[in-house]
Order: sequence, then structure tokens, then C-alpha cells
Amino acid sequence: MAFVTSPAANPQAIISGPNYRFTILTDRLIRYEWAFDGCFEDRASTFAVNRHFPAPKFHTVETADNLEIISDHFHLSYDKKRFSPAGLVVHFNFRHTNWGAPWQYGISEELNLGGTARTLDLCNGRCDMGEGVVSKAGYAALDDSASMLFDGGFVAGRKPGDRVDGYLFCYGHDYKDAIKAFYSVSGKQPILPRYALGNWWSRYYAYHQDEYVRLMDRFRAHGIPMSVAVIDMDWHLVSDPCVPHAGWTGYTWNRKLFPDPEQFRHDLHQRRLKITLNDHPHNGIHSHEDSYEEMAKVLGHPTGEKQKRPILFEPSNPKFMKAYLDILHRNLEKTACDFWWIDWQQGPYSKVPGVDPLWLLNHFHYLDHARDGHSTAPLIFSRYAGPGSHRYPVGFSGDTVVTWDSLAFQAEFTATASNIGYGWWSHDIGGHIFGGRDDELVTRWVQQGVFSPIFRLHSSDSKWNSKEPWRYRREHETVMSDFMRLRHRLVPFLYTYNVIDSAENDEPLVQPMYWAYPDSNEAYSFPNQYIFGSKLLVAPIVEPRNKTTNLAAVKAWLPPGPRFMDIFTGQLYDADREITFHRRLEEYPVLACEGTIIPMDADPAPVNGCVNPDAFEFLIVIGNDAEATVVEDIGDDATPPPGHNELKTARKEHGLQRKSVIQFNQPTGRLIAERINRPSKFRFLSATSVSREELKVYCDGVDRTNDVTVTTTTTTTMQDATKAQIPSLVVDCSFSEGVDDEHCITIELGPNPRLSVIDPTGRLEALILDYQCEFETKDRLWKTVTNREKPVNAVIGTLMSLGYDDSTVDPVCELLLADGRLCFPFDRSSE
Repeated sequence: MAFVTSPAANPQAIISGPNYRFTILTDRLIRYEWAFDGCFEDRASTFAVNRHFPAPKFHTVETADNLEIISDHFHLSYDKKRFSPAGLVVHFNFRHTNWGAPWQYGISEELNLGGTARTLDLCNGRCDMGEGVVSKAGYAALDDSASMLFDGGFVAGRKPGDRVDGYLFCYGHDYKDAIKAFYSVSGKQPILPRYALGNWWSRYYAYHQDEYVRLMDRFRAHGIPMSVAVIDMDWHLVSDPCVPHAGWTGYTWNRKLFPDPEQFRHDLHQRRLKITLNDHPHNGIHSHEDSYEEMAKVLGHPTGEKQKRPILFEPSNPKFMKAYLDILHRNLEKTACDFWWIDWQQGPYSKVPGVDPLWLLNHFHYLDHARDGHSTAPLIFSRYAGPGSHRYPVGFSGDTVVTWDSLAFQAEFTATASNIGYGWWSHDIGGHIFGGRDDELVTRWVQQGVFSPIFRLHSSDSKWNSKEPWRYRREHETVMSDFMRLRHRLVPFLYTYNVIDSAENDEPLVQPMYWAYPDSNEAYSFPNQYIFGSKLLVAPIVEPRNKTTNLAAVKAWLPPGPRFMDIFTGQLYDADREITFHRRLEEYPVLACEGTIIPMDADPAPVNGCVNPDAFEFLIVIGNDAEATVVEDIGDDATPPPGHNELKTARKEHGLQRKSVIQFNQPTGRLIAERINRPSKFRFLSATSVSREELKVYCDGVDRTNDVTVTTTTTTTMQDATKAQIPSLVVDCSFSEGVDDEHCITIELGPNPRLSVIDPTGRLEALILDYQCEFETKDRLWKTVTNREKPVNAVIGTLMSLGYDDSTVDPVCELLLADGRLCFPFDRSSE
């Protein structure tokens, strides 16, 4: 894989003097440099790999002791001296703060919205997330003065001496544009392989290879799909007498645990699992390692001594790095390794000042994984090294403490990382170290993990801390298993977003609320709430259930615009409000606004490996126009079609992919699904009031209404509500079959169809039934909510006057006040 850079800027965008240089990269992005010797840097850095862009519109005004650079968005003033707060000032032409403060070089900016951190190791709750390139102040500076440089195929440190190399992002509250500018300079997010989006199993535990395979089979027996097998450090020799150090570094298979690693690879690959091995490289290669002699010969390392000296880990030495990848790691990859977990924890120091070993490992491992077409979507699993790290996904956030505080911070941490372009964090779902047994905590962590970039269960070697769902109480096992299945069902949605939105259109999967609503104060007040895949709003539950109601609560904000529907309950909520959601263990506040289509795998228990599904299910929330795309690689088919190898080669060379497009037009009530080549189910959530007489289905223009199965689900009984069955209109089109046959399916619901007003009686009954309280309390609650002679506001008033705790009354009020169209006596004409 070639590392393509274009670091030299357009000369027409440069304004320079004896010791200063300004480059106007865009009309809102400035590079500012100062060098004591007048020697400036044109090599690519870890952050800036592209600086050559069309020169934007600007003009200068210059005198002997002052320089002004003026664009439509900023006005820079510089005194031509060593940069200082008074000497380098930038004013802006936008309303970014109430007081319109300028940027002054060297002055700390307190309104920055944060970036991310190198690790969450040992963090119990919050940590410092540094700075990103978006700020409530409207501007953000990125200091690139000390970063590593790419030089002639390898790397180098910065020139010594007094130097400044910085970038000023002047994008106001256009946060998404600021991030797009960041990616244009620092490189785009690459496409992840499809398998990376499924369930990863990871545990710091000395498995025997047969034990590991049996564990994967047990997941399959429980109907839980997996995609990546993470093998922690015990795959290599650790405590054997021949190991002369602490044992964290190792490159020789532990034959007691892995007597036949080639068979281990065969067994896991047969189960459609990819293998990643943990590597702590800091201790180098000692004489007991299988590859020691071969490495020593290539490196000219003496081996004749009585006591053979170790080959030290020297990542700043290009000859060592080449042997490290071509010999040491290649030998292991041939045996049983699909990609590497690079677990560097020893800081940013090497023999070359400014050259961070973690950067070297991330960069060269990633390029190496794509060597000679080895992988069309290379992958490493490593730690964040600083701005530009998004080019080397995915991120390992470190050893998470098992507490509610850790869970409470993780969603905010993930969303905030997008402010520095880092979109593919992988966390220790369920927590790794310390803490104690808490089934509910782990279950809520799994639920949040499903709606996070990478789903990776992890735990320590404690006998009591493993994350297999069947090790937990039955209700938690059921929920954890269901959500892990859901993760694989969401892969069509996730992979498409990965290809189109993330890699092509510079949209991280998880985004803070203020990206979409920068001028709403509420967007900054709910940092743990986020947008997932541009389609879903997630309000994570990070506190245990109330013991009386058996419900967990989370306060959320629904922004103005279309109404929102909870995809787990089918409940519709009015927008532009703050609200507290109350949820049972099996429920999670994930909401889609009117005009949403989510493509999914129709199989309730998908197979391992995240293969392209045999059938689709599309979740559709009507009420507004909607569109969705499904992108697939031919090579990810479970059963390769004829000509598979040729198609895979063509895909690699020409980007050949399958693409289906689904569009819904609200005024006509017409859904058109183009290029559908397999059975598909269309689930219109909370659309049970659509007239069956008006419903029409066409395939390639031919009326097939009588050939499809149409069903309506409701939640009118307590049993249905307990099962969380969403009221839906389901159109099952099973006539489009054959991988080479593409069809156009049209479904007509009738003009301007509306979402149903759901009678809350069944859900209220199930809610109150589960309350752990006096029967008299239940009777008074039930009598109040079933008094249909009163309007809703009177019912709410009566509930509030009963004198019960808020935790008892609020969940009832949530359901009654969710949809403003609800009125008593219940009347469907209010739709």
C-alpha cells in the first residue's frame, strides 16, 4: 500500500518573510510558521499529509512592520516579530461568541470542545480529552510543532531550534466543515473491513487452543454471532523458564497452550472468524525466540557469544522495522494471525527526538497489512498517537475500570473524539479491571456497545469477570445475547455508513449533538447523548434501575424538527423538548426521526463473520421523505457466486460493489427499492393505521400485491407489551431471489400516510404490574390512567396530586405525554 502525500503547499497560497510563513490552505484554515533560521518545513507530518490545495480568495496589506491577511472569513494581523499574543491576532467575520473575541497566538482557549486521549488505562470515570479542532469560540488552533515527519519512505524528527508550526481553524460553528477541512489536510478515514463491525471476543486469559474453539462453538450454539477472535498475550511464551524478562513481549508460540497453531487458524477460519494477536514489542527479540537467528542474520547482530544478547526494539531504525515486519511478524502471520493488536504502553520516546514508537508501529503496520494486495481494507488494533491517528483504525482505548462511572463517561468520550477526526474507537465493553460483579452494569454496557463504533467484549483473567452472556443471571443473559445478535443484524447499515459516509463524506459514525445543532444550548448540555450513523439518536443509560419501578432513567433532549420514534418500543415522541426516558432492562433509548430507513440483516441470529445477508429487513419510519443505501462487497458473500474470484479482483482494481437504494416519498406514500437481489422485508414502524385496501406492491412494474405477505403487529395486550413487540406494518417480499437478478420493488401505502397514535393502555398495564410496591398504589395509578372521561392533562394532574415519588409517577407521565396527538377517550381519528 502506497502512502500518498502532497505536503508542499500551493505557492500562490503562501505569504512569507525572513522568519515567518503563512499558508492560506482554505479561506478558513491558516497554517502559521515561525523559524529562527528561516528554514520552514515542507515534509508531511503525522497530522498534515496534504497541503496542496487551490489557492483561496484573499488579499494582503503589508508595511515595514506589519502584515495583514484578509479573506471573507478572517482578518489576520501580524507584527513580523516572534509570534506573541499581541503580535499575531486573527479577527473573524462571523457571530461565534457574544463578545466576538479574536484569536491571539499563545492564549489558552477555554471554549474548545475537546478531542480525545491516548488511553483510558486506569481511568475510573472522566479523563482529560485534550483539544480538537472545533470550539464554541468559533476557532481552534492545532499545534503541530513537535510532530514526527515522513521523510524519504521512513520518518524523521523535526529540525532543532525555536520553531512554531500551527494551524488555525476558523470555521465558526460549522463544526462539520471544520472536520472536513481536518480530513482534507490529514487524510480521510479509511474503509474498515466488514468483519470489523461485528462482535469481537477478547479476554486476558490463558486459553488452550481447543478451549478457545469450543468457546466459539458455544457462542454459535447460543445463536450469538462472532466475527473477530482476539488472542491476548498468552499465545506466546510468558512465564516459561527460558523467558528472561517479565514476559509481556513474545514471538514464539506457547506450544503447551497452542500445540498446533496452524490447526487453530484453520478451525477459526472455518468458523468465519478473523484472528488478531496481541503484541507488546518493547522488550525486543531475545535468544529463545523462534525468529531470533533469522532476525540476527539480517540485522548483522552478533550471535556467537556464550550469552546471546537480545535484539533491542529500535523502531526508529528503518532496517530494524523492515526485519520486524518482513521476518518476525510475517512468520507469525503465516501461522495464525490476520491482523495485529499493537499494545504499546511505553510512551512517545525513541532514539530520535520527536519520533514516537507508537506512531511508527501504527503507520508501518497499517501499510504492511495492505502489502501486495494482502488486504483491500487493511486493519490494525492500536492506541491513539495524536492528530492524524484516524488513518490507522481501529483504536484500543485501554484497560477500563469496571464501574458505572466508567460507563457514564464512555459515550461522551467516543463522541468527543470525533472533534479530532477519530471515529473508530474500540472500548473494553463491560470493563476490564477492578470493580465488582454487577450484571446490570455489564448489560447496559453491552447495549451501549452495540451503538458504538466497534463492539469488543473484554475482561481480565479473573475467574469471576468473563463476559460470556450465559455466565450472568437469566434476564441479563437474554438481553445481552439479543443485543449481540442485533449488532450483527445492523452490519448492512454500519458497513454502508463506513464506506459512504465515513470514508467518502468525512462523517464519523458517532457525532456529538452540537455538530447538528450548534446554536442550541441543550446540544452542549447533554454530552453523553449522540447521533449514531446520522440516522439514530442515542441516549445511553448509565445508572442502575430503580428498585421500585424496575426501570432505569436517563434525561435526554429531543432537538427541534421531525418527531422521534423509539425503535425498541415504537413510541413516538414530540420533538423540541427535554424528557426523561424510563426503560426496562431489555429496552434502550435509540430513536429515529420521521423519515428514516435502516437496512438490516433479516436473520434474527446471523451467522459468524458479518457476511452479506441472505435477506434484508428494512426498518422504516414514515412521516417525512427518506432514503437509504446498502453497499456490499462481492467478496463478503457467504456463498461466493460464479466468477467470484474475477469479481473480487475487479472490485480490488476498479472498486466494484453492489449497491441498492431505497427511497420513500411521503406525499405519495410510495417506497421504491432499486437493485434488490434477495428476499426483503419492509417493516413500517407504528404504521398500523395504513389502509390495507390502499396497499399495493409491484416488482419490476408488475402488480405482485397478492404474492406478498402483509402483517400488522400491535401492542394492545400486556403480553405483547412485555415482549416489546413494536406495532408495525410488515410487507414481506420473498419473490425476488437470485444473486444475479436485481429487481425494483415498489410499495404504495396511499397518499401522505401517517404514523399511528398508539393506545398506551397495554404498556401502562405492564409497567404498573412490574412495580414493586403496595397493591393500593397500583390500584390508584391504574384507576387514574384508565379514567378515559378526563382529558390527558387532567389525568396527568391527578397523577401528580397522588403524592407518590417522582420515580413512580414519571414513567407513566412519559407515556401519556410522549405523543401530543394522544387524547382520551382514545380516538384513532386524532392521527
